[in-house]
Amino acid sequence: MTSLMFDERRFNREVSFCRVYSMTSKEKLEKLFLQNRISYFIEWQDRSFVSRLFGGDRKKEKNTFTIRINEADVERATELVQGMESVKLKKVRDD
Repeated sequence: MTSLMFDERRFNREVSFCRVYSMTSKEKLEKLFLQNRISYFIEWQDRSFVSRLFGGDRKKEKNTFTIRINEADVERATELVQGMESVKLKKVRDD
């Protein structure tokens, strides 16, 4: 059996694109990416122990998500999310 060898730098180019701070903005962003065929991965950021201990009411709790996309889609995705509430773009480094 022959195994295929791939250059990881060419095929695995996922970058942290933005952070989202509300559930409604996350859902809007997901729909936007799906409509425009941009694949994404969502990382749910856990709150720290101190934040949970002294955070108070759960309704005030902030959700934080990191959205990761393929670097080939960064320019198009940046244009799509301009002006969205609760979305903070991350600086994507160039290699």
